[in-house]
Amino acid sequence: MSRAVVYETFGGPEVLELREVPEPHAGPGEIRVRVTASSLNPMDWGITARPELAAGFGITLPAGFGYDFAGIVDEIGAGTTGFAVGERVYGGAQARAAADFVVLGATESVWHTPEGISDEVAAAIPVAGLTASAALAAIELRPGDTVLIGGAAGGVGVFAVQLARLAGARVIGTASESTFSFLRKLGAEPVAYGPGLADRVRALAPEGLTAATDLFGTETTEAALALGVPPGRISAIAAGPDPAGGVHATGGFDADPQATVRITEAILAGTLTVPIAATFPIEQIREAVTVQAGGHVHGKIVVTL
Repeated sequence: MSRAVVYETFGGPEVLELREVPEPHAGPGEIRVRVTASSLNPMDWGITARPELAAGFGITLPAGFGYDFAGIVDEIGAGTTGFAVGERVYGGAQARAAADFVVLGATESVWHTPEGISDEVAAAIPVAGLTASAALAAIELRPGDTVLIGGAAGGVGVFAVQLARLAGARVIGTASESTFSFLRKLGAEPVAYGPGLADRVRALAPEGLTAATDLFGTETTEAALALGVPPGRISAIAAGPDPAGGVHATGGFDADPQATVRITEAILAGTLTVPIAATFPIEQIREAVTVQAGGHVHGKIVVTL
């Protein structure tokens, strides 16, 4: 037997349970990963709480939990190439990452973990890193841009801020005032979200914005449009499939296949950091999700196994 986080009814963190389940094994063309770390994303608890969102991902009850993982390959199925037992890997496994073992096809979302990057950091990359990369690619960010990033202190935001800085852009990031010093350390100029956002951004950048990406709701999109940013230079990850005004709807699924390589190279070079806000043992999954769902996390929450 092995352990996995599962839930049988939709709801908040209280529905999550760590249970013993039959130990999975790798079949032909598959690998099994002994998971050591799994990071949390808003998508994870959103699926747990909202049946309609779960249905959109093809998830039915009872279900497993989590997407991002890192660990060690410990079993190889017949005919599988590209991986060997004992190799460190990280990747994504929808609704089954928070478990002792993950079985997935060798051609799915799984990458080798470079030496010098911990499993906790590697587990934080897939959703947040790829989403940030896609959001910036959609607006063709370039040197000299002044970009407004909404939700800059969150899990996706910390990647987006740093990737935008590496692209040569000036970054203004929306956040609560409690995160301002944190964002300044990442290279962003913080601005408080909420009513009057456009006016506050105008005061910070009287010469105007050239681009924006909205990582939380629609407020940043609305402010950018009000400030004259062309819709084609605005992206949004949580505004539905057809954002107002022709804004680019995007997500990690749109990321360039080489995005993880660029991110891990930047981490190893010391030009990008992955802030881990807190770690919890898997036995405290409910507590971890409660903290992550609170909406004021500076970076990523990781559970360890």
